[in-house]
Amino acid sequence: MEIIRDLAEMQLALQGGAVTIGNFDGVHQGHAKLLEQLTLRAREVCGPAIVLTFDPHPVRILRPELAPPPLTWTSRKAELLSDLGVDAMVVYPTDKKLLSLSAEQFFEQIVIQRLGAKALVEGPNFAFGRDRGGSIEILQSLCDAHDVQLQIVPPLLEGDQFVSSSRIRAAISTGDVDMAAKMLTRPYRVRGMVTHGMNRGAAMGFPTANLDGIDTLVPAAGVYAAVAWWQGRPYAAAVNVGGNPTFAEAEHKFEVHLLDFKEMIYGHVLSVDILSRLRGVEAFDNKDALFAQVQQDIVAVRNLSLPWLAGTTNDEQ
Repeated sequence: MEIIRDLAEMQLALQGGAVTIGNFDGVHQGHAKLLEQLTLRAREVCGPAIVLTFDPHPVRILRPELAPPPLTWTSRKAELLSDLGVDAMVVYPTDKKLLSLSAEQFFEQIVIQRLGAKALVEGPNFAFGRDRGGSIEILQSLCDAHDVQLQIVPPLLEGDQFVSSSRIRAAISTGDVDMAAKMLTRPYRVRGMVTHGMNRGAAMGFPTANLDGIDTLVPAAGVYAAVAWWQGRPYAAAVNVGGNPTFAEAEHKFEVHLLDFKEMIYGHVLSVDILSRLRGVEAFDNKDALFAQVQQDIVAVRNLSLPWLAGTTNDEQ
């Protein structure tokens, strides 16, 4: 997978293919359905499959107070897109110049001149150009005028609702990572820098890595079964999100206990795949009651994570 941040440096070999434009936050099952068609169109036109995305999300410039927390960071998004057959991801730097382009200017300058697209694949709600003025009808007329194939892929249903990044955010925000997993192509992943905490877990025999600087959506408070990635290797992990009411600690933390792990990882970045929510955050009568519950949690983590680990291979963070 190639990541391109400057269209002026885009190689000729990556032009003349099939293109899709969007944010692709989370890279969910609906995206996968669209990307399946993208790769098919790319083979038909004998060119690469290209995803054009934006950094930052245009809403962060136009209406920053409405900008949703992201589900993925750029390198993670590229990894997920690569798994689905995408050849290159263009990360277009969002600025006021880009946002001022009309739909026609955007199509001419970027889709035709820079990408040399022979095919476009989009969803039915796609809009582009200044003030999202470019509708599907306008896109169709522009494609017809430039001999570019256009395919519209209908959205995907999960239950009685469409799969979407906003729906996945809502599920994660309430701790329903199991529902989020049904809509995502891979388990929901967060990353952060390992910092020192209060060492309460270590004193009880369950040392935790406290993660700071998480740059994506944090799940609702609770205890989760997870898999942590360290130096490309997965480890079963128990995650506690929230405070510690047993010790009257209200500070919201993200703590990871890696099972069967002894290494010192302070000051390093740790990635964590959230598999399932075990319970909410609870206040226990004493340390012994908390200890007993943590032991039960670890058993649950093993039961949930080990079958998943058996089917996985080494991964990149």
